[in-house]
Amino acid sequence: MKSNITLRFAPVESDPEMVREIVTSTGFFQDHEIPVAVELVEERLAKGEESGYFFVFADADGKTVSYACFGPIPCTIGSFDLYWIATHADYRGKGIGKDILLAVEREVAKMNGRRIYIETSSKPLYEPTRYFYLSNGYSIEATLKDFYDVNDHKVMFSRAV
Repeated sequence: MKSNITLRFAPVESDPEMVREIVTSTGFFQDHEIPVAVELVEERLAKGEESGYFFVFADADGKTVSYACFGPIPCTIGSFDLYWIATHADYRGKGIGKDILLAVEREVAKMNGRRIYIETSSKPLYEPTRYFYLSNGYSIEATLKDFYDVNDHKVMFSRAV
């Protein structure tokens, strides 16, 4: 992990707006997706672990710069979804995303998780995202044609933990 980066697992009151800033800065998410990321943090703050949402946050120099949201998939035994992972545009390419992903994997293993599932778009914009998952040991499990829109397929990844 980078020397000026600290990881934490409990959200704090400032995190909804920090998540909004992180997700917006990436340029990867549509306007209607950004409030969803924020709502998940708010739900965790309101309901705690009962929300089913778990987080890893990376802080640098007193500012939250990256995060992931994950949780157990209902009606499964040991399967987890990685719902969100994003790093602020100013901090991309520094290995922080990989640190966050490794922390998620460790947390899932502590929670008796067996496998993590991730989904993303097939659009060219998401080529770096797909490469990130592949380079971190995830495999493509399925591609659902025209899922998000015509010619925008859902690409599903997984990895055992």
